[in-house]
Amino acid sequence: MFLQKPTSAKSDAELLRLYQADHNLEWLSTLYLRHASLIYGVCLKYLRDRDTAKDAVMQIHEKLIESLLRHHVSNFRSWLYVFAKNHCLMQLRSMKGRVTEEIPVALMENGLSHHPEEDVVLESDLQRLEKCIARLSGEQKRCVELFYLKEQCYRDISIATGFDLNRVKSYIQNGKRNLKLCMENNE
Repeated sequence: MFLQKPTSAKSDAELLRLYQADHNLEWLSTLYLRHASLIYGVCLKYLRDRDTAKDAVMQIHEKLIESLLRHHVSNFRSWLYVFAKNHCLMQLRSMKGRVTEEIPVALMENGLSHHPEEDVVLESDLQRLEKCIARLSGEQKRCVELFYLKEQCYRDISIATGFDLNRVKSYIQNGKRNLKLCMENNE
């Protein structure tokens, strides 16, 4: 799957320093290819699918181009392992709840629900939830919407809102608690 490891006498730290200094992608590619099998192994371990793991390896390479310019990395191999692991965990989190199952056409009678009262209850719950979200404080509302509706991670929410990471976590936790209380009180 991967190209042959480049032969470079330069250390990881030296290649990283050169890339951060002049943004030359050749330095990053040499460094990346040196550790490509590690990244693939991490992705395969977490994603458990060869094609998905290969896609993740490429996505990680693209993310590294920007990430390495923003972060100080003292031990590249260890940092890369954690970076790849976090990428896979975020990918799994985004796929959570999106499991699909093919339903044979013979089992489907029509598009109407067998229990239309369930649709009414669901619609009512959704309307109550929208009202409860609207009642949250501005910070909680924004963080909850980004986390649950846009499925963004804490770090991305922190960047988008300008709140520090602990504030984001706090707003989400408190917002979730307030939503639960609001939903229970409006039953």
